Amino acid sequence: MEFLGDQGRDALVVRQFLTKGDLMFIGPQTSIGNMYLGPWYYYLMAPALLLAGLNPVGPAIMVAGLGVLAVWLIWKVGKEWFDETTGLLAALFLAISPVVTYYNIFSWNPNIIPFFSLLAMWYLFQIWQKKNYRKIPWLVLSLVMILNSHYLGLLVFPVVVLFLLLSFWPIRKKIRLRKSFLKSLWLATILFILLMLPLVLFDFKHEFANFQSFKAFFLVRQTTVNLKFYKGIAGFWKITNQLLANLIVRKDSWAWSMLLFPFLLIGAWQAKKSKPLMVILVWFLAGLLGLSNYKQHIYAHYFGFLWPAAILLLVVGLKKLWPWSLIAVLFLSWSMLTHWHGFSSPVNQLARAQKVASFILKTAEGEKFSLGLIAQCNYDPPYRYYLEDRKPSLTNLHEEMTEQLFVICEPWGEVDCNPLGHPQWQIAVFGQADMGGEWEVEGVKVFKLVHSN
Repeated sequence: MEFLGDQGRDALVVRQFLTKGDLMFIGPQTSIGNMYLGPWYYYLMAPALLLAGLNPVGPAIMVAGLGVLAVWLIWKVGKEWFDETTGLLAALFLAISPVVTYYNIFSWNPNIIPFFSLLAMWYLFQIWQKKNYRKIPWLVLSLVMILNSHYLGLLVFPVVVLFLLLSFWPIRKKIRLRKSFLKSLWLATILFILLMLPLVLFDFKHEFANFQSFKAFFLVRQTTVNLKFYKGIAGFWKITNQLLANLIVRKDSWAWSMLLFPFLLIGAWQAKKSKPLMVILVWFLAGLLGLSNYKQHIYAHYFGFLWPAAILLLVVGLKKLWPWSLIAVLFLSWSMLTHWHGFSSPVNQLARAQKVASFILKTAEGEKFSLGLIAQCNYDPPYRYYLEDRKPSLTNLHEEMTEQLFVICEPWGEVDCNPLGHPQWQIAVFGQADMGGEWEVEGVKVFKLVHSN
């Protein structure tokens, strides 16, 4: 599992909730746009962290459990919508895809979006085709979790709106069915408002900061999103190739991706006579169109809400040419398994954070201290998680100046680790300092700074 800055930050927030009752009104901050997600991923983490005795492995197990549940769900969906073979092949690819399994081994809010996206589409199909309108509130619960996972989940909403309209239009003059539909829709609307209320209250209290960030992201930051959606069509090839490369070999490009396009097209062609495929195709195309209009680099986890759609569409195409496509299935399975992350050595980031924290506590000799971090691509919450609420106590330099500052530098040998005069905030605020000690612990450098006489 990874245990970097985001995982440490989330664990700190949820531990504060469990031990001190601090309610969470917002979730993690997005990487761009200065926007905040809703808090429900944190509340989803809370039982797992509590059951694990506040060990951050608990939420990672929870994410892995949802990943396993997604494999079961795609099998069930494939079997219900098509046949047993389609369900089994889809479950196989989701279970061994290197990018999917990688994002199932640590706690992070985007990691749960494949499960909830597939769950939402399963409910949506039951509403549209089976007239099971009691599923509308459950659909909304799935959508809330998608939104609390990543704002790219907004690309699922046009699909949901379209098929809800298609569900309502044929029954608009049938009083009993219309009443049942509208009753469930009103209940779902109230549920959505209540679940998004914490984020709205936070925004109201902070001068609508989140709303202003949304507005700037879509209307002002023209280098981020292209609102002329038709221009994104030209990027379909590139985006689809990246999506397939991610799924098969966990890379942004793969020379063999082009050989999979015919299977996708064969699967898409079946949509004209298959209601389930119509849902999958609209889901797939809406997601690709939205991502094609995003002007920044698209990271692998941005595709998370589309992974089940891409796999189902690909498998339907493979199944149409069965058994001639058996060679392609074996080749894809071999490619996925040979790029599995499990063949590399584990990073042991959580164990390292524990051991470095224990070393600092011992070296502090019972005195208060503050903490700084010089890192290539990390920040300090993983270490703070094992330092806060301990004796001697880690002190925030915002509140109190300490006599000693411990500076962690990682990765040792790849960044300039000299802490004296470094511009990092905690080091700069600590002021004129002398070196009080230097050690290497678990592959990172630990420095102790003391005030100059």
